[in-house]
Amino acid sequence: MTYPPAAPPARFGDYLELTKPRLSLLSVLTALVGYLTVRPAAGGARLGFVLLGTSLAAAGVAALNQWLEQDTDALMKRTADRPIPTGKVPDGSAFVLGTLMCIASLFLLFAKVNPLATLFTLLTIITYLGWYTPAKRWSTWSTEIGAIAGAFPPLIGWAAAEGSVTTLGWILFGVLFFWQIPHFMAVAWTYRRDYSAVHFPMLPVRDEAGGKVAAWSFANTVLLVGVSLLPWHYGLASAWYAAAAVGAGGWFLWRAGRFLRVEGRDVAARKLFFGSIIYLPIVLTALVLDRVIFS
Repeated sequence: MTYPPAAPPARFGDYLELTKPRLSLLSVLTALVGYLTVRPAAGGARLGFVLLGTSLAAAGVAALNQWLEQDTDALMKRTADRPIPTGKVPDGSAFVLGTLMCIASLFLLFAKVNPLATLFTLLTIITYLGWYTPAKRWSTWSTEIGAIAGAFPPLIGWAAAEGSVTTLGWILFGVLFFWQIPHFMAVAWTYRRDYSAVHFPMLPVRDEAGGKVAAWSFANTVLLVGVSLLPWHYGLASAWYAAAAVGAGGWFLWRAGRFLRVEGRDVAARKLFFGSIIYLPIVLTALVLDRVIFS
């Protein structure tokens, strides 16, 4: 009797891939922005604990998300080569690793930072894994639910630096929330056939023509630009920052406007996605630099 060859032992790179390092990096960087917006010249141990705690939480959530979605990941072309569907990482190992990283993150932030930063981290974990991940299977609004989870990291950094969250912190939350809608709508439109294959009822799956997807992306981009100008409106940032936000926002609006056109919508979606990746660092860097120079 012959047996199928045993799967090779998982490598470090397989476990690293399980943590989605590029996506996790976004959470870490936005937490850093929240921290530096409060304390532009900050450094030291507290900042290190914030970055480490946020990194552990983001990596743990990514691993547990893949553990929860291993069945649908195996059916979609863009995710079929992930570590769990390919058998590179056993699903039990992914669950243990993800759980331990999330727990370690919460203990570290509570012991070395403060309870409020820990609370926002816990809310990120619960919202992403307990609400967004299952909502992808039954709700058209899953993208918006996911945007809530993705907007918490700046509040982690802000709470860590200040011990509370004031107006500018909530504005950062709004910027991250509204930015994610056109960003992920562009992704979902590009991979709509994959999502349709696993019956995710996302707007780009239900709206075959794409008009509603593009309109919703454009509307949220308008809101994003408006929210990005609130720091200047409330006197929390200078006209220099406002000029940067207007310039980047106008260009991003133009990209979202191109997505509205029926002709070439697939190409426009990809350009909107890459545009979103360029837009966010410009606005967040401008805000941090503004605080460094003028605070």
